[in-house]
Amino acid sequence: MSATDDLYRSYLDLRWNFDPSASTASGEIREDGRLGAFDPDSMRAHIAAFRAMAGAVESLEVEDLQEEIDRTAFLDEIRITVFRFEKEQPHVHNPGFWLNNYYQSLYGLLRRPAVPGSQRAEAILARLKATPAFLATARETLRDPPRVFIGTASAMVESGRALPQAAAELAAAEAPDLAPELELACEDAETALQRFGLALTGELRVNPDDQSFAIGEEQFNRRLHHEHALQFTAPELYRYGLHLVQEVAAEVAALAREVDSTAPWRSVVDRLRADHPVKENPLVAFRREMERARAHVASRGLARMPEGPLEVVETPPFLRPLVPFAAYDPPGALAADRTGRFYVTAPTEAGQALHDPCALELAATAIHEGFPGHHLQIVTAQSLPSLVRRMTATPVMVEGWALYCEELMAEENYFRSPAERLFQRLHLLWRALRIVLDIGLHTRGLTPEQAADQMVDLLAMDRRKAEAEVSRYCAWPSYQLCYAVGRRELLELRADYRARAGAAFSLRGFHDEVLGYGGLPVSLIRWGMGLEK
Repeated sequence: MSATDDLYRSYLDLRWNFDPSASTASGEIREDGRLGAFDPDSMRAHIAAFRAMAGAVESLEVEDLQEEIDRTAFLDEIRITVFRFEKEQPHVHNPGFWLNNYYQSLYGLLRRPAVPGSQRAEAILARLKATPAFLATARETLRDPPRVFIGTASAMVESGRALPQAAAELAAAEAPDLAPELELACEDAETALQRFGLALTGELRVNPDDQSFAIGEEQFNRRLHHEHALQFTAPELYRYGLHLVQEVAAEVAALAREVDSTAPWRSVVDRLRADHPVKENPLVAFRREMERARAHVASRGLARMPEGPLEVVETPPFLRPLVPFAAYDPPGALAADRTGRFYVTAPTEAGQALHDPCALELAATAIHEGFPGHHLQIVTAQSLPSLVRRMTATPVMVEGWALYCEELMAEENYFRSPAERLFQRLHLLWRALRIVLDIGLHTRGLTPEQAADQMVDLLAMDRRKAEAEVSRYCAWPSYQLCYAVGRRELLELRADYRARAGAAFSLRGFHDEVLGYGGLPVSLIRWGMGLEK
């Protein structure tokens, strides 16, 4: 084990103490019975500890370039954590921060494979018992949340109501002796959740500035540099986003003309969605498409196949309100079980899906979420010898890789028709617009309403879906631009790698080397490959 990995293990102890739900999600069990402490006094202690750890990382002596790359990623992970909680303070301004952490704490236990004994049941009981105090602390800590965060959190309260009951029922089945305590704890947790929902609309003072969610250009650039290791500034990426939107919109229009030369592209897209619904069970359709994508990658030797399987499964009832259509859920980074899950939520009469799935969109989704996208990349990372590379990731690589894979599979003739290719480019247009909206919302005074308008107008997107999208952009600054920016970084890296390799170039060689860096930023991968700009 390297000195960096050794210190990273100490950092994980600190991180798990700070956020027990993240510990559970990773596959660790030591903090399973706790919820996080994000009150002001606890946060001051946590931040001081993170700062001390950063100092230890800075003074660490490393042996070679690869370890220096790991140390750089490690240090940036700590720095952005400190910056986030000191500057943005989501625990103070965003009630969704508390709800997301709470829901993850229960879901992390629910998704874990069953093991003999009552350990999981006892952890669920402990977290249910801790719920009232946790949500009471949230009410006391929150100050002047932006209006958009109140709306999102109110919806989250409703959508997460089934989680405590689902957790209590699973625990009671595994440890019947705990059933009476679980029932009482579940009732108290549900009451506390309801009480929190009432506080959102009746007690908390909403910030009168509707732009108060924006973090500003200085903090946005800090995220670009430390979280994503990008040297570009927000204005530079904004200009790139505008250019990419224009370029891809022209491609979408051209592909639409191949399908129907007599109608505007938006009309073509609407008609194709209406004419090509998934006529069978979406679960069956996605299983077939995931297998087709996996087979295509394997037959063309595009990348080494990971050992962990990917299961396409129906979304559990307690998650249906939180997963409106489909979502990939990776295995815990430290868990023995390497099984990933792709949840599919079939539309119901109640209309839980935001739109009926279109058969022409399944191909791009299977690539992005499964093979060679998220599942292949994440499970490959989790098998690496470097602990830092197993655990540390930036969306500029993770989301950038998945979007790059859509491009790759188009080059490898995966899409079967101009219509499928049209939807793949429409997905890219969506990610290109995200650059513009992400930066516009946080640094240029763009309002959530204006952002939703742009998504509806440019992408022919359902208004409800557009509003839900924008609420996430407000809460997670600099994340959304990572898809298209990461794709660009990987395409440029591939071009430089090809130029150096000449006739010896192979896609498999390039991909295997890139994937050997896990989810580290693309600029650090470029450094490690000796292709610095």
